[in-house]
Formats: sequence, C-alpha cells, structure tokens
Amino acid sequence: MTRRLRFNGTGSGGGSCPAIHEDLDTGEIIVHGPRLTDPDAIAQLQHLDEDEIPVVVPRNTLIDFGPKSRDTEPRVLDPETFARLFENFRHSAWHLEMRKGYAVDRATDTYAQFVRGEVPAWDIDSPWARTIGAKTRDGAYVGRVRIVDNPPTEGQLYLLAHAEHNAALGEEVRNLWREDARHVNLPDEDFWIFDSHIVALCLWDDEDNLTGAELITEPARVNQYNRLRDVAMHYAVPYERFKALADARG
Repeated sequence: MTRRLRFNGTGSGGGSCPAIHEDLDTGEIIVHGPRLTDPDAIAQLQHLDEDEIPVVVPRNTLIDFGPKSRDTEPRVLDPETFARLFENFRHSAWHLEMRKGYAVDRATDTYAQFVRGEVPAWDIDSPWARTIGAKTRDGAYVGRVRIVDNPPTEGQLYLLAHAEHNAALGEEVRNLWREDARHVNLPDEDFWIFDSHIVALCLWDDEDNLTGAELITEPARVNQYNRLRDVAMHYAVPYERFKALADARG
C-alpha cells in the first residue's frame, strides 16, 4: 500500500534536506538529511540496526516541523513483548509496585512455602534470576519501591521476605507505607521505567494477572514518571529497616 505523505517542512530554507514528512494514515514521521558517517559518532548510537541509516537533523527542524500532539491511542504491549524490555535495557530498570498482591507470586512454590510458615527456597536459576543477575553484574541498576498497606496483605508480606532474593540478584528494594505514598501524592499506578526514557505502565485484571503494559515514550510524560520515581525513592525505606518497622507494628 502506497503511503500518503505530507511534507511538513525543512530547516534548509530552500526545500532540500534535512526535511520532515508525516504519514497521514499511520502518523509515522519520516526524516531525511545528511548521513552521519563519522565512525566515532556512530559507535555512540544505541539500538542502531544494520538496516538503519543515521541522519543529522537540526534541533529547530524537529521543533518547527515535528508532531505536536500525543498518540490518540495508547500503545499496549502484550506480556511477552513487555518481558523483552528486561533483556534490552542498558543501564537502569526501576519499578513502583502499588498492588496488594500479584497472581504470578501466588502461583510459585515459594509462595506456598511462605504461607505454610517455611523459609522459601528461592530459585537462583530462574529466567528472571539469570536475566537480572547478569544485568546487575554488568553494572546496570535495578530497583523497586514497594507500597505496603497497614496491616500488610499476605502478598505484601511475601514480598517483604522475597526482597532478600531480589537483593541477592543485585536489586535495590525499598518500601513505603501506602498512607505515606498518598501523602506525597504518588499515583495508584504500577509501572517500570527503563533507562529513564521508556515507561511501561502495567495493566492488570481483577485477579492480579498482568494483561499488558502501556508503552510511554513521549518526553513530557516520561519526565513526570521520572519525578515520581525520585519522590518515591526519597521517602521509601530500605527493606531491611522497613521489615523491622513492620514487625514492630505487628
């Protein structure tokens, strides 16, 4: 199918390159300009595939002729595609956990062990452990702030115990009481931030199953979630100290 393209404008002043076109049907943006050929500069580019060509575009060209509105429809990743984000991030992955429990936890042997009052036998060779352990050993940061009700739910108590396993993989885990989270205006949303520029807003059904994730890359929205991460990290407590506080409330 032939694309219907609209010429948005050029920064050259003469109708040549660099220029920006917009697909009227898909909303995709097509940019052409001088090809970047400096090997040292190309080596610094991330996620450049073999069939892609980097081009140089003046900042004002994007400001003047780039799209001005957000996508009208959210981009939702299925759980399998969402899972691949953990394989592809480069320097950081951070999670705000707002739910009272997760179906994926309740399906594990370690959850059953915990409910029976046993010390869970954490699986250090699970796909998650292999992926995250490799990332943190390579220098990447993985962190979480888990919101806890008062009194904690069974699922939240399990995650307080599970934090030892997270820490063993190199993750930083903190906790925050729900009333404190509301006091500092954290939203009732469960989301991941990857490399500070990709947000995955987790979507759940009534049984706490992950059904997908809304992908957010628009810079202004991403900055909002980065600010929420900073607020949560400032007020949250390292899990060891939080567990002692929760036990004292007990």
